[in-house]
Amino acid sequence: MRKLRFFLIGLVPGLLLTFFILNKKGASCSGYLPNSRVIAETLSKDFQYSESFKTEMDAHQMNEKFLRDSIITKGEIDFEKSHAQKKPCPDYVLIYPKKNPRFEISYEKCEKATIFNTFKKLR
Repeated sequence: MRKLRFFLIGLVPGLLLTFFILNKKGASCSGYLPNSRVIAETLSKDFQYSESFKTEMDAHQMNEKFLRDSIITKGEIDFEKSHAQKKPCPDYVLIYPKKNPRFEISYEKCEKATIFNTFKKLR
C-alpha cells in the first residue's frame, strides 16, 4: 500500500505537468484517428467537382472556401457507407456537422486529386 501511494504521488503531478507542457505546445493526438487522417489527406489534394456537385453548391450558395474550411474540416467520415479499401480511388461519405447532420457529401480520394461526386442536403 505504501508503494502504491508513493507511485501515485509521482504519477499524478507527472501527468499534470506533461499535460500542461504538451497543451501549451499545441500537441494533439487527434491526428492519428482514421477520421482525422482521411480528412487531412483529402485537404492536401487538388479538388475536382462533378457537374451535379457544382450545381448543388451553387443552389446552397456555398463556395470552395466554406467547403474546405467548414464542411470538410469539421465533418465526420461515415465509414459504414464508405469504401475505404476500393482501388485505385477509395470513396468516402462525409457528414456535416457531426451532431444532427445537415449535409452529406460523397467523394473519391485519388492519388493526386479529390473528386467530389454528390452533395445532399439532409434536412
